[in-house]
Formats: sequence, structure tokens, C-alpha cells
Amino acid sequence: MQESPTSDGTPVPVIAPERGSTPTDGPDHRESVLVQVTGRDHPGITSGLLSVLDAAGAEVEDIEQVVIRGRLSLGLVVTVPGGRDLLKELLLYGWESDVTIDFEVVEQASPGPKPSGHVVTVLGERLGPGDLGVVAETIAAAGGNIERIVRLSRYPVWSYELLVRGGEAESLRSVLLKACSKHPTFEVAIAREGLARRSQRLVVIDVDSTLVTEEVVDLVAYEAGVGDEVSELTERAMAGEMDFEESLVRRVGLLAGADAGLLDQIAEKVSLTPGARTFFRTLHRLGYTTAIVSGGFLQVVERLQERLDIGHAHANELEVVDGRLTGRIVGEVVDRAGKAELLRKIAEREGVPLEQVVAVGDGANDLDMLDAAGLGVAFNARPLVRAAADASVSVPYLDAILFLLGVSREEIEEADRLDG
Repeated sequence: MQESPTSDGTPVPVIAPERGSTPTDGPDHRESVLVQVTGRDHPGITSGLLSVLDAAGAEVEDIEQVVIRGRLSLGLVVTVPGGRDLLKELLLYGWESDVTIDFEVVEQASPGPKPSGHVVTVLGERLGPGDLGVVAETIAAAGGNIERIVRLSRYPVWSYELLVRGGEAESLRSVLLKACSKHPTFEVAIAREGLARRSQRLVVIDVDSTLVTEEVVDLVAYEAGVGDEVSELTERAMAGEMDFEESLVRRVGLLAGADAGLLDQIAEKVSLTPGARTFFRTLHRLGYTTAIVSGGFLQVVERLQERLDIGHAHANELEVVDGRLTGRIVGEVVDRAGKAELLRKIAEREGVPLEQVVAVGDGANDLDMLDAAGLGVAFNARPLVRAAADASVSVPYLDAILFLLGVSREEIEEADRLDG
């Protein structure tokens, strides 16, 4: 290492070029150099650095910058022109700007696109180094390499987004789900990187135990005095132990003779899942179309649609005669297959390809709908649903699903602030 004096006589270290491999070999020789800048962040660092590079005729091949707690980490890959001692100029700039600048000669980028990547989202009530270490180790074992990590939130849950290159999607998903089963403190979701993920424009969501915390049919049944019988049938249907349509017909049959006014009472009493308002408010700000597709009751679902300004609502309509429930359903039953078909029809009506649809549900009757969507999310779901879905979220906050879409907590709060 040599020393070169600054204008005030202070010596500045200069990296001595290696023989036969430096930009000084001749005007036609060009070399790729990784420039790494670290230090306390302050305005003007990046612009000043780029001015030095521009004056020297260097070309920027790649650049990434992040600031964590006021500390800057900036990386640039530059093509250094022959005949210029650019390294000396950059070191001098670093000294004057109170930042550390390191260099490393790197291979020039191969022509053609980068290998396909996957986005792995990690969520948990609180993610520690042990949790993230398990995820990183599992990804490496599946042949993946983490290229970038971004924190999305620390409230209401912690979440990080990892860009992974290499490895095969199903293999990554399989090993990460196994890791989650052994370490229940965190969950992961995997999606292919690309425009389809960033342009998902329709969200279709189940109602009972998803958008709301209760099973609406059970609430109506308890008010009607047949709660225990109906609750047992609901549990069997959601666990996949009983055909949904058969279960629904039997449950609705038990409601025969009940006052239809119970539906209005339940619509007022039903509890939204925490984060539901934030979830839909943010989706609408982002330009998403939203829909409810429920095996529950239209008379209740339409009230929820109105409360949350949801675009589409479909559910089973209970027949009412002389102010009493007859125990029958009007029209076709919205069952497992019906939910998936409604999702497709809404997507077609809105002009949204299926790969840009997100579906959210918790029970066996949601499986076809989750499978039809580009991203199927199991929300606080039964084990068989979690195993089949593209992603699983088992925290009690509906807005945590936004993190799977790459929306950060800071972006949500900033949008809330701007809207007053």
C-alpha cells in the first residue's frame, strides 16, 4: 500500500495495483471493481461518489444502498477505465466525506438474465436470530442463495422478505414447511419473483373464521336454540370430515322456524378479525379489487361488504317466508367447488388473470378456491389446508397478509397518515 498526500498534506492510503490486472494496463483495458462504502449516513454521499465516478469516465454496472439505524452500506460495481488511478480518487473522496471505501476486483457480469428467483417471506410474533438462522440454513440446504433481505414489519408481527436465487420452488417450499413444523415460532411463504407477484390485483376472501372471528351459522344457531347440534356439523365440515354441502343443508334445516330478524342481529354483533379494516383499506389504496366468497349467509355478508367497501360479495341466501327461516337455501349452494367457480367468474369480470389473484381462507371448503388462485393463503387454518396452500399465516392479524404481498408496515402507516 502506498500513501498519497491530500491538499493539506495528510497522507491517504492508496491501493497499489496488481501487475497485469489493473486499469492502468492501457486505455483499452477495463476491469469490474466492487466499491463498498460504509459509514455514518449524511446527505450528499451518494451524489458526491457518483460525481467522482462520472468525472473519471467510469461506468456503473450495479448499485445497491441501504441505511440501517443511520449507518450507510452502499455497494457499486463499476467498470474502471484504463489509464486512470480511480481508486486513489475514491479513497480521497472517502476520507473527505468521513466514510470508509473498500475495493475488490470482481468478475464481469455474465450476459443474459439472472437465474429465476423466489421471494421467501418470514413472519412471526417476534423473530430472533435463531429463527432467521434456521430459515437461512434451510434455504442453503435446498440449494438456494439469499441475495437480499428486507425488513417489512415489526408490528403487528415481525416479517422479513428474502430474495432467493437458485433452488427449485417445490423443494424450497417443502423443506421450509418442514422447518416451520419443527419451529412453530415462525412461518414462511414462497412466491416466484416477477411481475405477476407485484401486480396481483384481486383478493378473494372467506368470511367465517377469516374475515370475522366467528362462524356465523353457529351464532345464528345458538340464538335459535340449536347451537350444539349445528356447531358439531360445522366442525366436521371445516375439518374435511363431512361434505360441505351436506353439512350446510343439515345445519340450515335445523334453523327452520327461527325469526329471520336474527340475521340482522348477528350482522351487527359479528366481530371483524383484528387488522381487517387496515387490510382492506390498504388494498383499496393500492388499486386492488376485493371480494367476499362465503359458504355463510348473504344477509350477513352484504352488511360486511358495506362496512368495508368490498367490491363483490357472494354467499348462500336463506329463504324467508312470513318473517321466518324455512330451513332452505335459495338458489345454488356456495360450496367448495362453488367458491372456486365464483373466484374465476369475478377474475374474468374484472379482467384479472388467475395468476394475479390472491385467495384467503381457513377451511376445507376453501381448498379449491386457494388452488385456483395465483397465491392461496391459509389463514389460521386447519392442518390439511395449511399443507395444501401456497402460504400459511397463523397470527391473529388479517393485515399480516399484506406482508406476503411485499407491502411494508411503514408504507401502510404512511398511507394512513397522508389520508389524514
